[in-house]
Amino acid sequence: MRRSRFPVVFLFASMLPLAAHAQGKTPATQVVDLKAGGGVTLKATYYPAGRPGPGILMLHACNKDRSSWAQLATDAAAKGFHVLALDFRGFGESGGPRFNLGPEQQSTVDLYWPGDVDAALGWLTSQSGVDKTRIGATGASCGVNQAVLLARRHPEVKTLVLLSGGVNPAARLHLRDSPGLPIFGAASSGDGGAVDQVRWALGWSRNPDNTFVEYHAAGHGTDMFAVEKNLEPMVLDWFDAHLRNAPEKPAAVVASKPSPTEEFWNTLSAPGGVAKARQMYDDAKRAGKKTVFFPENETNLLGYQLLQEGNAKDAIEVFKLNVEAYPASANTYDSLSDAYLALGNTAEALRYAEQAIAMLPKDAEAPDNLKTLVRESAEKKIKALRKQ
Repeated sequence: MRRSRFPVVFLFASMLPLAAHAQGKTPATQVVDLKAGGGVTLKATYYPAGRPGPGILMLHACNKDRSSWAQLATDAAAKGFHVLALDFRGFGESGGPRFNLGPEQQSTVDLYWPGDVDAALGWLTSQSGVDKTRIGATGASCGVNQAVLLARRHPEVKTLVLLSGGVNPAARLHLRDSPGLPIFGAASSGDGGAVDQVRWALGWSRNPDNTFVEYHAAGHGTDMFAVEKNLEPMVLDWFDAHLRNAPEKPAAVVASKPSPTEEFWNTLSAPGGVAKARQMYDDAKRAGKKTVFFPENETNLLGYQLLQEGNAKDAIEVFKLNVEAYPASANTYDSLSDAYLALGNTAEALRYAEQAIAMLPKDAEAPDNLKTLVRESAEKKIKALRKQ
């Protein structure tokens, strides 16, 4: 089953008039209408700083809306940052069909979200007092990928804060090729592999100033702020250090060498590289290294790509790696079952389909919709294979 635990989660704008405010006080927040592609009206909340300063665009998780940023945005505005928190289309008060986290929603993410996020950035940088040469972006969960892609399109984005989410190939290559872009990441164990997702994303960046903070049982995305009281101050300090006085033109940065994460993935995904990557993984494991060489979701997709190319033998090895690295995931066993079925090994296909069913009650990190899909996929194979 190639389903991902995390959706991977793009003009013109009308603005409400700025409210007058007393000198020396942070102005009141404003609800903003943005006219986006397809005639959809997006809603956002603007937190003006009341004095000249950088801008920050905040992109929520796919189980939240823009209100999840309210406290961080308020505190950032008090420190002199102009903040705009956006509701993605299909979320909160924004227009568009309601987002249901299903695979059919990927077309909306691909076709519309980049333009939607650009509309929000355009509105933010048009406001009086906003330093349009110094913009930060923060994303949670599916907002992580959108924040990175925003930086890819707009060099004025000088730093990123990424919470509990992963990146797609275009985003990770931008991180690799942007050593001057410092990144703060945070995630919590027990959150569906979010720690590995964020660690893996940062593993592609070669900026030596990057920082990652791992929590335990702190929740997903912006939920971590309520549990870990030090997270918000760290984020605000990060923007103070890496955005407020960021150079207009990227400073020359001595990039670190490619990380083991990048070297492993380049080997694994290269033609004929699966066996070499397996050796790299085994060597690192024997040496006791805890490097996140690969996230479950991305590796799962690579395995299915190999299957589509007719390379079932390498696909099996990739799925075996995933089972070994993520043994509590029912999805990894079901995917390995698919690969054996493609190779014609019905006995192993049946064995791993049954293992997927057995693991479902123990898979504490998979969301319910993924468990349903895994169950349907595995039971269909079991029913067919037991008749043979």
